[in-house]
Amino acid sequence: MRLTVFWQRMADHFGAGYAETFARDHVMTELGGHTVHEALDAGWEAKDVWRVVCATMNVPYEKH
Repeated sequence: MRLTVFWQRMADHFGAGYAETFARDHVMTELGGHTVHEALDAGWEAKDVWRVVCATMNVPYEKH
């Protein structure tokens, strides 16, 4: 998954403004105790981060 697709999905689900706030501030144990930004910066694949976001926030993965 390209990062542009990832960020579009984040914006589609959370709204453009909150997607950035969520990605910057929400620490998830499923991402090793990192935020979305930290996980991506650490080399996590965007598709794997998206799967964690979907599982954690009850976003239907198959619809995106």
